[in-house]
Amino acid sequence: MKRLLLCRHAKSSWKDSSLADIDRPLNKRGKMNAPEMGRRLLERGVKPDLVVSSPARRAYATAVYLAGELGVPEREIRVVEAIYDAYPMKLLEVIHAIDAGHDQVLMVGHNPETTVLANLLGRLRLENVPTCGIVALDFGVRSWEEIEEAQGTLVFFDSPRR
Repeated sequence: MKRLLLCRHAKSSWKDSSLADIDRPLNKRGKMNAPEMGRRLLERGVKPDLVVSSPARRAYATAVYLAGELGVPEREIRVVEAIYDAYPMKLLEVIHAIDAGHDQVLMVGHNPETTVLANLLGRLRLENVPTCGIVALDFGVRSWEEIEEAQGTLVFFDSPRR
C-alpha cells in the first residue's frame, strides 16, 4: 500500500513584480497556513517517508514548514526540478520514479497540475485544490511505478479554510 499526499504550495507573494515566478516567496498568510497544515497532518498521524518539492521558492518553503511540523529534517526534503512547470503526466513519471521503499510520500507542487493530478489519480471531481490544500490518496500497490490513473482512493482532502 502506498499513500500519496499532493499539496499545492501555500499562498505566495506578488509584492515584488521584478521577481521571476520561480523566486516568488510565501506571503504572510502562506507562512501561517503551511505550519497549520503540517500540524493537521500530524494530528492525522501522517508521517511521510519522503518529501519532494518543486524548486520554486514558495513550494520549497511550504515543504519546509510542513516537514518541520512532521519532524522531517529540512535536509531530507528532495527538490525535484520536474515538479516545477510540469504537466500532470510528467508528475506521474516523477511518482513512478519513487523508490518502492517509501510508503508515504508528500509532494509539494503547483496548480492547476495538483488539482488535475488528484482528479486523474483518484477519480475525483475537485474544482480546485486551494493554496496549501492537501489531497491524500491511497493505492493498493507495492511499488510507485504501478500507480495508474483512477486507481487511488481518497483518504482526505483538507485546506486551510476547511
